[in-house]
Amino acid sequence: ILGGSGFIGRHLVAYLFENKLASKVCVADKLLYQIAGLSEAEKAIFENKDFMVFKQADLASEAHISKVFEADGGNWQIVINLAAVTKYSQGKEVYDVNIVQLSKLTASAAVKYKASRFIEVSTCQVYEAGKKPSTENDKVKPWTDIARAKLESEAIVAQIAKDGGLSFVIVRPAVVYGTGDVLGLTPRLIVGSIYKESGKTLKSLYTKDLKLNTVHVKDVARALWFLTCHGDSGTIWNLCDKNDTDQGKINHWLEEIFGIKTQFMNAVKMAAAKQLNTKQLTGLANDLHLKPFSEACKKYNIADTPLTPYLDEELIKENSTSVDGSAIEKIGFVYDYPAPTAPLLKEVLLDYVAKGYFPKELL
Repeated sequence: ILGGSGFIGRHLVAYLFENKLASKVCVADKLLYQIAGLSEAEKAIFENKDFMVFKQADLASEAHISKVFEADGGNWQIVINLAAVTKYSQGKEVYDVNIVQLSKLTASAAVKYKASRFIEVSTCQVYEAGKKPSTENDKVKPWTDIARAKLESEAIVAQIAKDGGLSFVIVRPAVVYGTGDVLGLTPRLIVGSIYKESGKTLKSLYTKDLKLNTVHVKDVARALWFLTCHGDSGTIWNLCDKNDTDQGKINHWLEEIFGIKTQFMNAVKMAAAKQLNTKQLTGLANDLHLKPFSEACKKYNIADTPLTPYLDEELIKENSTSVDGSAIEKIGFVYDYPAPTAPLLKEVLLDYVAKGYFPKELL
């Protein structure tokens, strides 16, 4: 499991362990699991030497690849690539190395070391943004730099796999949420908590109908395992629940969790906001939230946290994340989480309270 210390990776490791699905797992990640913000239960699995071997490695570096694929005697049958830079607005060079080159090197290694299947985890941001849910065959038009690099990686992996006789599939998840999420729905949860503290009304950009389709991280973990032995080589699979999540539904959950009021900017204010360029609009939104959250953490003795209400410029555009995740159901997969709920989202924050990253007073 490449990038296994990350958000999806840790859930996949736990799923394999709890369901006794693999005799041995190798996790390779640049980030040491000891400082990755794992829960105590997750840490115990990562420290189970009978089940797991951990290799700290820069998977974008050829020198590190062999030590991963030859770890514990080698002979790893399934390779799942979750490793990538996940921060937005990092610049083309960063993504070219840490997404494109990384995928190229790891797929080539999977061929060399004779893996039976390679799973490349991409993103649904590769699709043209629109209200109509995108199927796996719909038009691609990446709308973030990460998505551009992921789409390039998909093509490179496909070519390497076909040339080397490697069985592979590509997975494109919607917005993934669940415990350990930092960049999906969690920034919006943090924003909601700020308005609980201030007592003010949360005013959101655009409209309630802007799509932010979702999938629970545990469903992603289960789907990745399912695709190790289902789905023809070369196929692409979207992962998305049937809730058709949008900004209106998210704000409703924020009201339920925090007891706050939310509304959307009226047409006149939104028209004025749209006169600003995206950078100015992002700055305006983040100025409202970064300092209050920092002050709240200070007030409630949270010294250090990976959490932030920061919304990146690339994500603040009026782009719908609208995805059809039903194709995988036709080959036998069943989603356990049909929709986000206020309790499921609150669980994310309670997990961070337990880790000392979020003030319980803001819940």
